[in-house]
This record gives sequence, structure tokens and C-alpha cells, in this order.
Amino acid sequence: MISLEIAAFSVEAAIQAIEAGANRIELCENPHEGGTTPSYGALVLSAKIKDAPIYPIIRPRGGDFLYSHSEFEIMKNDVVMAKELGFPGIVIGLLHADGNIDMERTSELVALAENMQVTFHRAFDRCQDPVKGLEDIIQTGCKRILTSGQVPNVQNALPLVKQLVKLANDRIVIMPGSGVRAHNIKNILESTGVMEVHSSARKMFPSNMQFQKESMQEKMQYTGVDLEEIKEMLRQLTF
Repeated sequence: MISLEIAAFSVEAAIQAIEAGANRIELCENPHEGGTTPSYGALVLSAKIKDAPIYPIIRPRGGDFLYSHSEFEIMKNDVVMAKELGFPGIVIGLLHADGNIDMERTSELVALAENMQVTFHRAFDRCQDPVKGLEDIIQTGCKRILTSGQVPNVQNALPLVKQLVKLANDRIVIMPGSGVRAHNIKNILESTGVMEVHSSARKMFPSNMQFQKESMQEKMQYTGVDLEEIKEMLRQLTF
């Protein structure tokens, strides 16, 4: 069965995506930073949702995936918190300065996660050698790699994704993401042989405030999920 994971940037968006039929949620905050660890309040609330598995991202800041000692300590604390709250999985990604996978720290987080599944996110798309990166991540014990094929839009890297699926040989799940939408999801699946796909189905929503201070010159928008897009992607998965 094909699974659709949705990246949600709020608990509200996660609830809506699940109601629309999403099979799993990657829970983040700060979409303009590419997604960071949700707040404690968001984690406590979302941990109570049992209708679909929710995997919080463990990422202390935006930018690159080369973390300082203090940032790594924060990540370890957040993994422990996610485990104590009962999440079934987490999402991580760490690199060395030379572009290789930070195997030691990744393995440490996987061990700390214990029974939680661990997805290695699109930090993979910044590693210098995707084939070596694949083997390194497998050795760390991660269960899944989220990748756009080392380009901004996965639609432009389907041969590499297909190659990764073949090389993985069921040792780890390859999950394409970035640019996945209803109009191309079927082609992505047929071209690569993947069994899981990832999409943000991102949509900007206007503020419901009746009063807007014009002198502030702001568009008080927020990031949510496009429910119709999610439903249409799920319809495409029934082929």
C-alpha cells in the first residue's frame, strides 16, 4: 500500500491533513526556515493525536545541518522528550562539514530514540555522494530517507530516486519529496517504484482579523495545508 506523508507546520494543519486522509505527518514549525522542532506545547498536544502517526522533526534551527555541541545537546534533549511523549517516530539529519553523513551523531540519536522509527530528512540532498550517503544512513539504523534526489524538485531527479530504491534493496525506505503534487504523484510512483511519498501540500491563508493596521504594511498570512490537494493526491494513489 502506498503511503502519503504530509509536512504540517502547525498542530492545526496536522489535524486537518489527517482528516483529509494523510497516512503520516511530519510535524514542524517555522516553514520559512525549512522546518524546525515544534514547541513543547505543540508536541504535548499533537502527542495526543492517535488517528495517524506523527513524527516531529528534530532540528534546532534553520540553515545547514552542521551542528555545534550545544545544538546537538538540544537535539538529544528533544529526542528524549519526543520519546517520553510517546511519538512513534522522529525526523533528523546531520552532516559533517565535508558533506559526508555525520554517522556518529546520527547513530547516537537513533540509539536514543530506541523504539521510535527515525527518518533521515533532506539533509541527505546536501551530502556529497548519495550512494555512499545511502549506505552510511543504513548503517546508522535509520528506517527511511526523505529525498528530492539532490535537486530542488524531485520530478527532475527520478532516475536517481529509482537508483536509490534499487540500491536500498528493502534495507531502508526511500521516500521522495519536494514538488510532489497531485499532477505528478502517479508518475513519480511509476517511475521510481517507491511505496511512500512526501508532500507539504502547502497553502497560504489570509488572516481572519477583521481589523488590519494598514500602516504596518503586512500581510498577516499563515502557512497551512491544501486539503483538496491532499485528497486529490490520495485519489491518485488508488490507481
